[in-house]
Amino acid sequence: MATALVRSGLLRTALRGGARGPAAPKRNFASSAHHDDAYETAKWEKITYLGIATCTGLAIYNLSKGHPHHEEQPAYPYLHIRNKEFPWGMCLPSI
Repeated sequence: MATALVRSGLLRTALRGGARGPAAPKRNFASSAHHDDAYETAKWEKITYLGIATCTGLAIYNLSKGHPHHEEQPAYPYLHIRNKEFPWGMCLPSI
């Protein structure tokens, strides 16, 4: 029973990180280059809102200009030649 208590004590110490040698130097990755993350986040949030406002403004401007209307072509009689009746009858729209 005494050995179980010692083993559990050693296990607890090892899990807590106690009784270690000198700490190894910590690796720094590219994402942790000591930049202020809050500043970068705020900057990109402002850029996003500015982009949304710009795109919305351009869309409103382009849609408000309208589009050119062309003259309708005259209804030439040869464009709708019907030489034969359809099996279900003539279904021409009345113009």
